[in-house]
Amino acid sequence: MCLPCLLAQVACCFGSTACSLCCACCPTIKESTGSRIMYTFYHILGTIVCCLMLAPTISESLKNNVPFYSDFCNAIQAGVDCEKLVGYSAVYKVCFGMAAFFFIFAIILINVKTSRDCRSYIHNGFWFLKFLMLAGFCAGAFFIPDQNTFLKVWQYIGMVGGFLFILIQLILLIEFAHSWNKNWLTGAEQNKAWYAALITVTLIFYAAAIAAFALMIVFYTNPLGCALNKGLLSLNLVLCVAVSLLAVSPCVQKRQPRSGLLQASIISCYVMYLTFSAVTSRPAETVINASGMNQTICFPSSSEDGQRIGDTVVAIVGSIIMYGCVLFACVGSPVRSSVAALGISSDERPSATEASCCFCCVQDEDGAVYEEPEDGGGQKVVFNERDGVVYSYSFFHFVYFLASLYIMMTLTNWFSYENARLDTAFTQGSWSTFWVKMASCWVCLSIYTWTLLAPLCCPGRDFPD
Repeated sequence: MCLPCLLAQVACCFGSTACSLCCACCPTIKESTGSRIMYTFYHILGTIVCCLMLAPTISESLKNNVPFYSDFCNAIQAGVDCEKLVGYSAVYKVCFGMAAFFFIFAIILINVKTSRDCRSYIHNGFWFLKFLMLAGFCAGAFFIPDQNTFLKVWQYIGMVGGFLFILIQLILLIEFAHSWNKNWLTGAEQNKAWYAALITVTLIFYAAAIAAFALMIVFYTNPLGCALNKGLLSLNLVLCVAVSLLAVSPCVQKRQPRSGLLQASIISCYVMYLTFSAVTSRPAETVINASGMNQTICFPSSSEDGQRIGDTVVAIVGSIIMYGCVLFACVGSPVRSSVAALGISSDERPSATEASCCFCCVQDEDGAVYEEPEDGGGQKVVFNERDGVVYSYSFFHFVYFLASLYIMMTLTNWFSYENARLDTAFTQGSWSTFWVKMASCWVCLSIYTWTLLAPLCCPGRDFPD
């Protein structure tokens, strides 16, 4: 069994064979799923490299503990103590390599209809060669002449790409909320227990949003100042209440009977997260207290290592939301239908009609014909795209292209990249970062409000439920 498995892995790395694990006890995997997992792994790997390049403790540890470290750095022409391989400029170059890799595939794979297309073999195979290609792009970026011009131009490109990714992320979240509500309401027509689940989840999201608002009032405002924080927190709370009331208003319910508080609660919770992320990213405010001493306000006290309270929370939650939205872009059936409306989807399979706790995982169509699983001595692979791909290859890579730019801008603190560090990547004080995140709140609320009002403003057009 080892020899067939070994041959299968070699074919996966150097040929068009789909990727799989050597363990035969693993459940059968679809070709489409395996490919997405591998590209996600590549993207996560590149992100980890970027994080290591921004971690000052990593470079210090290597310099102090690795023998002949300086000699090695000089041998590869990386500067004194490999200074060219650390810092914001190194992150820019690695993200340039990742972005170029995914952008090229997004162009090559435009309009691929089935896995029988010769281009799909490139998408679903040759994994080791593609890894070398990705590594080559990242390494080649360090040899681009006129680095100052490159970094400046790439910053503006990253800024535009990062904004586009935020916009797509918001659209996907709203689509996710609508599809969740629609799926569970469909289940409630047959089983009233789904109503209880719907109400419970809605209350949980609202409770989380209210708790987040209360914590921000306690820790990120102060009687001595923080007027901007107080005003924006109050404004966003009022806007969340307004969209919640609008979602269940009679005029909206008449045109969209499936509109409800679940969508509004998800949006409210996300807006509160963005608000929290924004207030932790603003510069500190200093006032003179009653004792005549300078006092830093508008954020909690720093921990022993100098890191603000909340840094780790924002970093973890931000990463989860970002990768969740990227994956949902190509996994969720509602997104495929919305992408089809934009004319960039390669498949128009209907969304799931049966209620499910994991509704975003697309079910196969009844009667869909797949080839028999391939058994190479390990995990079996089902070729489920012979008659039509289940997601747009080109759009998938385009989302990862934008995600690479978004990661670059986030890790390097958007417009203030000179002093970027990993431990403050998500929370370092910067007005530009603050307003980007705060504007995201309002864009999210505006898009959701438009989905509610569009059928009223354009009564002659048909809108999906």
